[in-house]
Amino acid sequence: MDGLIALISSLFPFLLVLFVLVSAAIKIVQEYERGVIFRLGRYAGTRGPGLILLIPFIERMIKVDLRVVTLDVPSQEAITKDNVTVRVNAVVYFQVVDPDKAVINVEDFRRATAQIAQTTLRSVMGQHELDDLLSRRERINQELQRIIDLATEPWGIKVSVVEVKDVELPASMQRAMARQAEAERERRAKIIHAEGEYTASQQLAEAARVMTDSPGAIQLRYLQTLTEIAVEQNSTIIFPLPLEMMRAFTGMGNSSSAATDS
Repeated sequence: MDGLIALISSLFPFLLVLFVLVSAAIKIVQEYERGVIFRLGRYAGTRGPGLILLIPFIERMIKVDLRVVTLDVPSQEAITKDNVTVRVNAVVYFQVVDPDKAVINVEDFRRATAQIAQTTLRSVMGQHELDDLLSRRERINQELQRIIDLATEPWGIKVSVVEVKDVELPASMQRAMARQAEAERERRAKIIHAEGEYTASQQLAEAARVMTDSPGAIQLRYLQTLTEIAVEQNSTIIFPLPLEMMRAFTGMGNSSSAATDS
């Protein structure tokens, strides 16, 4: 027993060195990762996924995650083209498509992408008026995505989606926009009312023309009005007689007199 302990004690330094060598030589890369290999400081290729064997102390591997990264761009204060100060925030979705570029061409691709997204957001907001920010957000999102993707392409980064989440306006601007919206609704209401009055006047003019051409129509309308008045619970009704009806009665009386004389 003492001999076994002594043997293990004598082999312990060797086993420790062997363990360190195996740990440095064998690496496991996940399906969503890639390993960028450097041999004595020089780029030696990209490997993975799976089991990776390295030359201990000569080769070194840096793992790069290829999954889509959600980057929350904090609120940025910007001045629009029509001199309105707003605060906007956005979200950027990107992923690494060239692991070697993401490691070699930039020190920290996540931080670099975040910085370029913030500066681009302020720049694009300053090129558009406030109405465009509120009504044409989809076009602005596409413009942001194109500019950021172009800037991050040398780093092996592909920006797939950029979305402007919130546009915060000053309180005075919110009140002004509310007054503008109310005035716009009143303008539309007046236009609709005027169009209705115009249509009604055309119909009344057409009705008057028809009644003028047909005297009997005036009498029928007069009798209809009397019928409507009779429904009311009034004790006394005073109404004028149209001249056309008086002329009709006068004509009937003259005709009767002529017939009697003959």
